[in-house]
Amino acid sequence: MTPDLPAALRTALDRALEGVPRKGLAERAARTSEAYRAGRPSSGVIREAEDALAYALTRLPATYAACARAFAEAAARAPGFAPSRLLDAGAGTGAASWAAMAAWPGLASLTWLDASPPFLELAVRLAADGPPALRAAEARRADLTAAGPWPRADLVVASYALAEIAPDRQISTINELWAACEGVLALVEPGTPAGYARILAAREALIAGGAAILAPCPHEAACPLTGQDWCHFNVRLPRSRDHRLAKGGEVPFEDERFSYLIAARPGIAAGPPRPRVLAPPRTGKPGIALKLCGLDGRVEVRLVGRRDKAAYALARRLDWGDVL
Repeated sequence: MTPDLPAALRTALDRALEGVPRKGLAERAARTSEAYRAGRPSSGVIREAEDALAYALTRLPATYAACARAFAEAAARAPGFAPSRLLDAGAGTGAASWAAMAAWPGLASLTWLDASPPFLELAVRLAADGPPALRAAEARRADLTAAGPWPRADLVVASYALAEIAPDRQISTINELWAACEGVLALVEPGTPAGYARILAAREALIAGGAAILAPCPHEAACPLTGQDWCHFNVRLPRSRDHRLAKGGEVPFEDERFSYLIAARPGIAAGPPRPRVLAPPRTGKPGIALKLCGLDGRVEVRLVGRRDKAAYALARRLDWGDVL
């Protein structure tokens, strides 16, 4: 899947930005970024339609790209999985739902949960020219920390949502989402140590609840990464001119670091797990060094020598986050 926004979503976002002063959006986006860096939830800064629009301008493309990458891994691991119902928890601008539609075009029924009216209103507005399932999505104002039950769905997604929840409520929220899940649960968080810590805690709770881990882990043992190392990945996406202006940047692309987890009910058929590349491959004179998370739950650095031409040719095509 490409990290680029679908044409309909790009057009809808451009239309929403028409006539809106870019300076004001940049100032709102800066306040939102400052709040997130300070660990404050979006409820304190996303108060008006313009706040949600500023967030969409600066964060929607990266959220979509990270979700697209994670969902592509889910589809690759479970190629027979064909969900028809999506529950998007903490839907925000609806970016994850757009990415899910790209990965699973057969989705027919979508439900959005979010506590923010400005986010839900913008999500509905952006979906107006999207696929029929997006146009018909049910937008519910809901606090994810409330004791569900939530609508049951084949596919349940929570992207960049756990950071909005108090630490002592995150696992109970995960358990409620898992209870609503009849197929696959996908979690996406920022690729920071704190983001991965939330993913790791969710992983432990889901395994205890009977989930099978499809990705990124090729095993269900304890995570082997320790110290200053943590499991995260990267996706590069293009920046629009408005995006560069809003963020005060000149580079025409952005690198989004993210952590993710794909968990499935035992009945979901999945292909055999394979070691995953945990860092950018390092190429040197002897060959290509690959840092791998292995099937045995350990991390190893495997050198693929230049003399092994067939294996070397395959290794050259591998990137950070791929499976071996």
